[in-house]
Amino acid sequence: MATIEHSEIINAPPERVFELLRRVEDFADYSDLIRSIETLGENRYRWHVRAVGMDWAFDVMVTEIQPPHVLAWESLDGVKNQGRYRLREVAEGTEVALTLSYEIRNRLMEKAVNKAAKPLVGKVSRQILERVEARLNDQQV
Repeated sequence: MATIEHSEIINAPPERVFELLRRVEDFADYSDLIRSIETLGENRYRWHVRAVGMDWAFDVMVTEIQPPHVLAWESLDGVKNQGRYRLREVAEGTEVALTLSYEIRNRLMEKAVNKAAKPLVGKVSRQILERVEARLNDQQV
């Protein structure tokens, strides 16, 4: 499995950051690439994403919730993947670390995806965390 990691510091306490990250259905508000997210029930969601010129739809299930420190998920179909947000209190607020692992069984496709995935996931992760922080700042006003 290929793994991509990204982390950012958000100027807010872990409890407030986790509260927003836990609302998976709101992620479409946090990234231009996420078109929509449907709630399927029982911590399951269908994501609709537009990336690398293609539309993608896949189902994920939240597999671990440990407020305010861990939120993890795995795919139920499509590209096999699993991800985890780890939140840790730091002097500046909260360090949010994303680890995303995925597996593509087609070697030719894997090479293409690997080349595009790291910058793409980094961009989406930065966008999500920046918009979460902006929303937290708006709530303080």
